[in-house]
Parts: sequence; structure tokens; C-alpha cells
Amino acid sequence: MNKPKGKLIAIGGAEDKGTDLELGVIHRNNMNFFELGILKRIMHEAGSPDARIEVITTASSSPKEVGNNYLYAFQKMGSRNAGHMSIRSREEAHDEEYIERIRRANVVMFSGGNQYRLPTTFGGTEILRVLHQRYWHEDFIIAGTSAGAMAMSNTMIYEGSSAKAHLKGEVKISTGLGFNKDVIFDSHFDKRGRFARLVQAVASNPSCLGIGLGEDTGMIITEGNHMEAIGSGMVVIIDGHFIRHSNIADIPESNPLSIENLVVHFMALGDRFSIQQRRFEPRQVEVKVED
Repeated sequence: MNKPKGKLIAIGGAEDKGTDLELGVIHRNNMNFFELGILKRIMHEAGSPDARIEVITTASSSPKEVGNNYLYAFQKMGSRNAGHMSIRSREEAHDEEYIERIRRANVVMFSGGNQYRLPTTFGGTEILRVLHQRYWHEDFIIAGTSAGAMAMSNTMIYEGSSAKAHLKGEVKISTGLGFNKDVIFDSHFDKRGRFARLVQAVASNPSCLGIGLGEDTGMIITEGNHMEAIGSGMVVIIDGHFIRHSNIADIPESNPLSIENLVVHFMALGDRFSIQQRRFEPRQVEVKVED
């Protein structure tokens, strides 16, 4: 089976109370997102401070502020070659200047905001074709935070109230950017109570692995299969492969779901998981023995 040579880095978002990257506001005394290693890890994977990083803020309603925040953050991490692409329309997505910048980049990072803007802006464009080609055939990194992470997979949640997510039809699913067909991402997972939302998405697509990304937390996927948890928070894996009973196909809209034998894993920094093999590999923790 062909394996992509590139890497995906999906990040759950870093918005603590009063901190909202989508609005371009960062509390300077609350820099966990940068200090605890996620952007540093992206820099490490890029291989050099001179690696070209392009931040795409299409999903954001405040693209200039968000772009400036990320440029500041990457510069803080030591990057000497970061840029911002504020693509706001499908017409701009066909701009040859932007396409050439994607061809030259080592890392492309999609910001948070509204994930639905990403496939509707980039679907069928030369930019998306180049991103796929480079991801599959080169040592190339595609990163995304919040909405940018949710849009990475083929199956994308674009809407769904956490309070009603246990009811059929309350979780809306569409097609994302398609870099991985075997997973479904959800972001801000623990803080916004999105467990039932991801469960419904997985129940509707049990061949996919649900990945719930906590804030200040991310997942690196290599070869389209091997995952590693990074950051300070928690990743929740919801596996529908072993479901024995599900009523989702038979009940009317707005009725509660009934599902048997979902498998759930909690992952912390350094834990690994293989998508195809459904195998969890915990980080080895050194146990200190007192004399």
C-alpha cells in the first residue's frame, strides 16, 4: 500500500478563557501553546530555522490579526522564514503567486476559525492539488489548529451542538480537504464537551477513527498511519471498528443513539497509536525508586 511521505500535525486549539487565536488576542502571560512544545515541535519537524512556513488564515474571520500572531509565535520559536497567506476566495485560491509559495514551502499551517470555509474555498483548486501531491511524495508538513485540524481529513464535522449531539442528525458532516480518509478530527474536545459529537460522527462512519484533540494538544501522523500525541493536554481516540449494535441507520431524526462496544483510548504526551493496526503504544515512563 502506498504511504504518504509527508506528515500531518493536527492541533486541538489553544484558546483558554480570554485567549482566542481566531480573534487575534493572546494573553502574553499565558503562552502555553508556544512554550510547551507544539510550535517548537513543528519547527523541529521542519528541520531548520530557515524552513519556509506558510500560515493560511482562510478559516478565520480575523485573518490579519491571526496571521500576525502566528508570525510572532514562529519568530519567538526561532523561525527566520515564516509567511502569511490571507486567501479569502476561490478566485484568490487560483492565484499563481499563492500556488508558487505553496510549491516552495516546507510547512503549511491552517489556522482556526470556520472549518467549512476551507473545503469550500480550496476544493478542486490547484493549491489543494499541489498540497496533496507534496504531502504524498515529499518530506512536507501540513499542520492545522482547531478548524484547520478538523478540515484535514476526508470526513469533516462542520456543525453540531454538544448538548444535542446524542440525537441523530444533530451532527453535520461534510467532506474536508482529504489528506487522511481513515480519521475524523474534533477540536477543543474536552473543554467544549464534544465527546457525543465525535461518537455520532464515528457511528455514522465506523471505518474512521475519531480523534478528539484537547486544547494545547496535538497529534502527529506519519505515513498516514502512525500517530504520536504532543502537547500538554489529552487526546481521546474513539474506535467504532468493533461496534456490535448501532441504531443510527434505523431511528428517525432527533431520536437518541444506541451504540454497543465503542472502544475509547485516552492519550497523553508521547503515547502512540497505529490507525491501521488499531494498536495503542503507551509512552514508557521511568519509575523512580527511593532509597
